[in-house]
Amino acid sequence: MTHVPAISESTTPFLGFLSPWMTRQRWFANKGATPILEQIGTWSLQPAEGAARVVTHLLLDHTVGKPALYQVPLTYRREPLTNSLALVGEFEGEWVYDAPYDPAYTLSLLDVITSGTESRGDHVWAIGKHTAHDVGSGLVSRVLTGEQSNTSIIYEHEGQTPVICKVFRALHDGENPDVVLQTALAQAGSTAVPAPVGHILAEWDDRGEASGRATGHLAFAQEFLPGVQDAWRVALAAAAAGIDFSDEARTLGIATAGVHATLAASLPISDVTPADIEAVIGTMHGRLAAAIAEVPELERCAPAIRDVFERASRASWPAQQRIHGDYHLGQVLSVPNHGWVLVDFEGEPLRPMKERSRLDSPMRDIAGMLRSFDYVSGSLAVGGSAPAPQWSASARAAFEEGYSEASGRDIRHSRALVDAFELDKALYETVYEARNRPGWLSIPVDAIERLSARPAG
Repeated sequence: MTHVPAISESTTPFLGFLSPWMTRQRWFANKGATPILEQIGTWSLQPAEGAARVVTHLLLDHTVGKPALYQVPLTYRREPLTNSLALVGEFEGEWVYDAPYDPAYTLSLLDVITSGTESRGDHVWAIGKHTAHDVGSGLVSRVLTGEQSNTSIIYEHEGQTPVICKVFRALHDGENPDVVLQTALAQAGSTAVPAPVGHILAEWDDRGEASGRATGHLAFAQEFLPGVQDAWRVALAAAAAGIDFSDEARTLGIATAGVHATLAASLPISDVTPADIEAVIGTMHGRLAAAIAEVPELERCAPAIRDVFERASRASWPAQQRIHGDYHLGQVLSVPNHGWVLVDFEGEPLRPMKERSRLDSPMRDIAGMLRSFDYVSGSLAVGGSAPAPQWSASARAAFEEGYSEASGRDIRHSRALVDAFELDKALYETVYEARNRPGWLSIPVDAIERLSARPAG
């Protein structure tokens, strides 16, 4: 999508009306910039009650760099709603609302998914796909607050299983791994993810594709687990209280291995080639260079880090497969009488969708979780309440033990490989912390020094 719109495309009264509102939304990436918008298509929902029009706009923003495509569902009413927080404004005699806050949209959205409704709009085709879990009646919707890149709608009613529907705001060509992986896991019988309800698949115009069309997911609905804590909060509370986390970490390792095994059995895998290894190691060297440029004192660790990367390149690599891709304690829920449940399989949000769907090493997920245990103890130390010195080490060892036991692959025999992936993650964290949270910079830097100093073998 390299086309820059003509003035007439980007300054229509309607797009000019939307621009100021979009800059205030958490999911809009170019904060502080006035969007240069181009509408590439729309599709409509048929609301259960006729007092509203429900239209989803696909809007391309040409503000900075590569254009970004956003899904903007809106409702249009002749009479105002009482929910003023959802109001976008008045336009041509109608009250315009951010649709996830309007029941005319939320109930129709869930109905499209469960009924498999097909819609052909203006340059957009969309269809609901009901995959498994049935929903009850009388559900009342509310928006989950605090999200950055998506909008999640919670549907609840006493006596009914609650549902969460994630509306993807930033759209990309390619299947969303959050939909594909969680659906595949559930359909294979895994209880380590919430039960899926279904999703909406769409096609739209895309001048950047050879076919002129792009395909992607617009929304994903699944069982909602209310009142549960994520593993980050559970681990943080344990560390702050000086409570050993080894048993919990070990069961999390077992759950992680089970998810990896189910993904490998359900979706394509591939043996690692020398070219694959060279590409991954090359990316790690690039991350090292970027980290040194940001934090020059890391130069003293560079020879040892390169040695770890070299040892990893000669190690035995497991087959590449689909993985979580952005795995840490915040992506795991602690569900009473059930155990650990993994969520948010979208992968790194800054990577293009097609890259997030590529096969990768399960060692990347392992390294991500090991880094997360470090962050628990590190964040407490930054706040002046350091946990017991061995808290992180014990949790890390127990996680590796559980994963090794359940997977049949002893992590200790893959030390150089795991260390390389963990160093790669810590180098990424170094750049992030240096730019955004300098007070936390010691967390990844300490890990880099520790990992690079570990004796070979």
